[in-house]
Amino acid sequence: MFRRFIPTEKKFFDLFNQHAEMCVSGSKEMVALMTRFEEFERRAHAIETIEKQADSITTETIELLHKTVFTPIKRDDIHKLITRMDDILDLLEDAAETISLYDIRAVTPESKRLADLCLACAEKVQEAVALLSNRDRWRDILQICEEIDRLESDADHVMRAAMSKLFREEPDVRTLIKLKAIYEILETVTDRCEDVANILEGIILKKS
Repeated sequence: MFRRFIPTEKKFFDLFNQHAEMCVSGSKEMVALMTRFEEFERRAHAIETIEKQADSITTETIELLHKTVFTPIKRDDIHKLITRMDDILDLLEDAAETISLYDIRAVTPESKRLADLCLACAEKVQEAVALLSNRDRWRDILQICEEIDRLESDADHVMRAAMSKLFREEPDVRTLIKLKAIYEILETVTDRCEDVANILEGIILKKS
């Protein structure tokens, strides 16, 4: 009877799913930005808007955490999961802002490839988070987390190759510095997706 007065546990999973959807939307906008650079202003504004929406979901999750006595998973795991997911969109916004601040006029195939990997990772994060409320599907989450790890490794390889090409072939130091910053931010997006995968794996291992 007491639990009827406590915010529903299901709400946490709903918020996780909403945030994961925002991560995918932001990543799609980044891919579109890299594919059709002439649409930069519109795409950058869309990423900023999505990031703000995700911030609201993060705030709502943390506020709910303070109000809830019984949580479906450990409190610190809820906090870590939502904040790491929020980091994904923060970095996507950082990438768009850096392109604007550095006055980058064109994108490279490497930055487009990294944006594609960011989207692939975000989609896998969304897929894994969607299964978190169903313990019968937790084994599937572990498989998805392995795929996220593989995608993050791919992003590492792309960035290393991109950096090598940049330092060997780019004669303009300012351009080198600008592109290096973009490569690093985009690769870090995949790192944060891997962090989310690690948190999910930890949740499952603790409950097994």
